[in-house]
Amino acid sequence: MKQLFNTLLLLTTLNFTACADNQKSDIIASIPEASGISFCQDTKTLVVANDEGLFYELSTDGAILLEHKLGKYDLEGVVCEKENFIFAIEDGAILKVNRQTLKSKVLKLKGKGFKLSKKAGIEGITKIGDLYYLAIQAKEKKDAKLLLVKAGANYAKVVKVIEHGIIDSAGLQYHNKKLFIVSDKKDKLYVYNLKKNKISKKIKLPKFAQEGITFDNSDFVYFADDDGTVRKYSKTSLKI
Repeated sequence: MKQLFNTLLLLTTLNFTACADNQKSDIIASIPEASGISFCQDTKTLVVANDEGLFYELSTDGAILLEHKLGKYDLEGVVCEKENFIFAIEDGAILKVNRQTLKSKVLKLKGKGFKLSKKAGIEGITKIGDLYYLAIQAKEKKDAKLLLVKAGANYAKVVKVIEHGIIDSAGLQYHNKKLFIVSDKKDKLYVYNLKKNKISKKIKLPKFAQEGITFDNSDFVYFADDDGTVRKYSKTSLKI
């Protein structure tokens, strides 16, 4: 009986250690308060936003290539474009940053009927066509929305609002003609059908503080983890 107990204890310990090592192996970089992430198609690098107004450029293996302070901004998401980085600012603005000069410009969100409640803020951003989609992080379904924003050199106008009902949406990414929305509270990744305005799939994620999501061209998915890391998974391992 004692031998059986010892065997079971050993198997449990090995299984726990393997799980812990597995979780650790998903981490490719340490970035304080990582809050958003985007894959740059031209340079095949990652740009990561942080809550304290910094951004980092990384290789897809996690090597930090650049660290730069933009100012006192609560950055909550980022889109990497050919000429600019477009950051989402929590209190209702986007920050346009020239990738060459790193000069930046704040564009306050405006639009008829647009107003953020005191308990909600901008938490994610992606781009579809000519419009930026910004996620409002909310604790109640009625406040969980996407803002469709048209931006120019000197303006950022909310042209449409989509109510999706996903609470605590912390990041989003448009990939392979699908919109992926991360919920930190639920540890879930939602695939949202924009044409039908409904959730088409729910994917359970490992437990960590999901704050942003992006995909590369090699079937990998990356997450910004608010606890201070960047994580990398194969799409197959997450059943995406």
